[in-house]
Amino acid sequence: MPSVVVVGTQWGDEGKGKVVDILAEKADLIVRFQGGNNAGHTLVIGGRKHILHLIPSGIFHPEKTCLIGNGVVVDPAVLLKEIESLETAGLPVPPGKLWVSENAHLIMPYHKAIDLGREAKKGKTRIGTTGRGIGPCYEDKVARRGIKVGELLEPELFGAKLKEILEEKNFYLEKYLGQAPLSYQEIYKTYLRFGERLAPYVTNVSEKLAVARAEGRNILFEGAQGTQLDIDHGTYPFVTSSNTVAGAACSGAGVGPTTIDYVLGICKAYTTRVGEGPFPTELKENTGEHLREKGGEYGSTTGRPRRCGWLDGVILKEAVRLNGLSGLAVTKLDVLSGLSAIEFCEAYEIQGQRWERMPTRVSLFQELKPLLRSFPGWKDQLSRCRSWEDLPPEAQDYLRFIEEFAQVPIVMVSTGPAREEHILLRDPFDL
Repeated sequence: MPSVVVVGTQWGDEGKGKVVDILAEKADLIVRFQGGNNAGHTLVIGGRKHILHLIPSGIFHPEKTCLIGNGVVVDPAVLLKEIESLETAGLPVPPGKLWVSENAHLIMPYHKAIDLGREAKKGKTRIGTTGRGIGPCYEDKVARRGIKVGELLEPELFGAKLKEILEEKNFYLEKYLGQAPLSYQEIYKTYLRFGERLAPYVTNVSEKLAVARAEGRNILFEGAQGTQLDIDHGTYPFVTSSNTVAGAACSGAGVGPTTIDYVLGICKAYTTRVGEGPFPTELKENTGEHLREKGGEYGSTTGRPRRCGWLDGVILKEAVRLNGLSGLAVTKLDVLSGLSAIEFCEAYEIQGQRWERMPTRVSLFQELKPLLRSFPGWKDQLSRCRSWEDLPPEAQDYLRFIEEFAQVPIVMVSTGPAREEHILLRDPFDL
C-alpha cells in the first residue's frame, strides 16, 4: 500500500503530468495537493494532446479515483469547464471518479481582478504571474477571509461572507488599483450555480484517503509547479503562492508524514522557467531557441514561451535535499538529440568564490556565473528506446553523471511526448 509523491525539481514544467499518467496504472487514488489553475499538465495519449489544469492526470485511467485536496485553490468555472471538455472527448467524469475537498479555497472574480491590476501597476517590476488569481486567493486563505468550496452549499453563509469581503475588495480595486468595482449580485448568483453543479463532487478528502490507506490501496500524490517556485524555498519573490515541495502533500491533502513512502522528483534533461526571476543557466542565443522549438517549450496555461537553459545541478541538489527524494525521473531527454555538445552546471561562481548551493538573496544572482561541464552529444532519436540498452552510449553517460551528481537513482527516463515513449527502470510502487 505505498503512497508516492511526485514533485518538480526545477521551476515547474518538468513533465509531471506524463509521469503521473504512467504511474497511475499502479495507483488506486491520485491526489492533487497544491496550486491552482496557474499550472498545466500536458499529456499526449493516442496521438491526441490533452491539457489539464486542476484535475489530476490519472483521470485518463478507468477505475481510478482522482481527488483535489484542500491545499488546492479552485476556480469553479475552470474546473467545470475541464469536466465538460473531458466528457466531450468521451471520458465521463462522474462524482466518485472525481472528488473535491470541501476545505479547498475558492478563487473569486476579485482575486483575478486584483492579480491583473497589481501586475499592471507594477509595470517592469512585475512578478510575472499568470493572472489567474492564485496569489490573492492564498492571501485571503492565510488572512482568514477566504471562502471554501463547501461554503457554496450554504447560500446564506456564502452570501454574508461575500458581501463583507467584496466591500473591502471593491475599495481596493477602485481606490488603489484604478479598476472597476465588481457586482455582488452577479458573483452571488453565478457562484451558487457553480455550487449546485459541484455539490455531488464535494467531500472530505482527508477522510477518504484515510479509508483508502486502511484498505491497503496505492495512493499517488501530484504536485504542481516545481521546487524553485516554492513560497518558502524558491527564488523569492519570483515564486508561486504555495508550498510546492513534497512535505506539502501532507498539509495539502490531510495525511500524516508517516504515510509517505516514496518521493519521486521530476527533472527535465535541461532547464526551463516561465515568467520573471533568476535563471543561472539560461541560454539567450541559438541553442536556447533550439531547445524551445524542439521541446515545444510554451506554457500550457498561458502559452508564454519558456526560457531555456542547461540542466542546473545546483538546483537539482537543492531539490534532493528539500524534498528528500527517493528517485528521479528524467524527462525530455529526446530534445537533446542532435546537439554536438551538452552542458551541465556543477556549481556557481559568485564574487570569485565557488558556490555549490543556491544563494538565498536574489541580488546575488546578478553576479552569478554558472560553472559548466561539457558532455558529447548524440545524433540518434530516442522515441523508440524502451530499455536502458537502447539508449546511445553518450546518453547513458550523461544520465549516469546526473545520477552520481544528485546521489539519487534514476528510475524513469522519458524519450518522447507520447505515453508509451519512456523507459521504466524501477516502479516506485514496487517497494
